[in-house]
Amino acid sequence: MSFASGLYSGVVTHARTKPRAHRLAYRVFFLLLDLDELGRLDWKLGLFSHGGLNLVSVREKDHGDGSDTPLKAQVEAELAAAGIAHGGPVRMLTMPRVLGHGFNPLTVYFCHRKDGTLSAILYEVTNTFGERHAYLIPAGDEPVVRQCCAKDFYVSPFMDMDLAYGFRIRPPGETVRVQVEAHDAEGLVLAASFLGRRTPLSDAGLLRAWLTHPWMSLGVLTAIHWEALRMWLRGEKLRPKPAPPARRVTVVDQAQLAA
Repeated sequence: MSFASGLYSGVVTHARTKPRAHRLAYRVFFLLLDLDELGRLDWKLGLFSHGGLNLVSVREKDHGDGSDTPLKAQVEAELAAAGIAHGGPVRMLTMPRVLGHGFNPLTVYFCHRKDGTLSAILYEVTNTFGERHAYLIPAGDEPVVRQCCAKDFYVSPFMDMDLAYGFRIRPPGETVRVQVEAHDAEGLVLAASFLGRRTPLSDAGLLRAWLTHPWMSLGVLTAIHWEALRMWLRGEKLRPKPAPPARRVTVVDQAQLAA
């Protein structure tokens, strides 16, 4: 039995340009999960669970609105409400829970039409306060997808809200690349990226990924808080935390993309 789902191991980098330049890099692995395959993956793989506790697991309640509504149904409801073509696969690129623990700053959903072509990308952002927000942006079926939107959601106490995001995405194939840039009126503030190479999603692959990234979830949180401490010690001011957006998903229309 073959799957569209896969495993991507690679490196996440963060590079901030101002007010003080610093750079951070760490190794992680992501799962690409076709949301129609979750049940079959749970049945076939001994080290992966959909909703349960295992070496590697994914819980749908960690995403979307946190309800019992299947995640694909939630994504397709957002696509339908935005008037975006759907009906094909929805594949999420996400960091899973490891031994029941996990923190996933960004999950990327690749949403397809019935003919299998890419119609939109949904970026789901989770901050360290346990809040989630998503940006839904129409996409063409190109080798590299370029998108942009205004920042609507508080992520870091050291980042202003008056920023714009730029996305540069190489959709999953033998490799995947997700690059996010944050810009203010004067230029680039932050660039973050993940570059990973695909291997089959198997028990052997999951075990190998865990052995080479045993503290992945803890390491991500530690890296985030360590960088925050360094910035605070260097005198970087804290930005006040606004209320989260009223709507869980920001839909970016074609006019905003063109702008």
